[in-house]
Amino acid sequence: METVLIFIPYYYPPQFIYPDAWESYVSTIPDVKSGDMMTAYSTLLTSDDEATRMAAAQTWSVWEGATSKLEVDADYINKYKGDAFAVAFARIENHFFTNEGFFERDGWLLEKEQVDRIRKIPTVIVQGRYDIVCPMKTAWELHRAWPEAKFQLIKDAGHNANEPGIQSALLDACDEFAS
Repeated sequence: METVLIFIPYYYPPQFIYPDAWESYVSTIPDVKSGDMMTAYSTLLTSDDEATRMAAAQTWSVWEGATSKLEVDADYINKYKGDAFAVAFARIENHFFTNEGFFERDGWLLEKEQVDRIRKIPTVIVQGRYDIVCPMKTAWELHRAWPEAKFQLIKDAGHNANEPGIQSALLDACDEFAS
């Protein structure tokens, strides 16, 4: 039995919900008006200058840490500030995003031909209602295109797998797949 983890990138205006954290996130980019945050961050995260790389990595990572839980958790955000973690996390995520999730085009996974390829794989989609990192709209669109996949909406969670409701649903799904 295969297990599939799926991420569907989706653009949304995060600065509407976390304008304070957003301001810090965009402050690292020399020309915010350029509009291409991913490319700008990619340039900074691969800079020859270590201080530039580190500043960009920490800013990127702290943004994610600040927005990934239902309630902002200062101790959790501090984990994202760690040098080794920040660099690895930011560069992996940025690489994924600059390559558009490695999908051929927007909406590619939701196309019937693509869903048909994975339709018979037992899958549970676990989604936090208040996920700012990957908004519920994307999981809902996948659920509508792939109704055979079990959909679990966690009413009191954001994005983080360690939030109690999400963690419980993920562990239940693993137990289900194991049996």
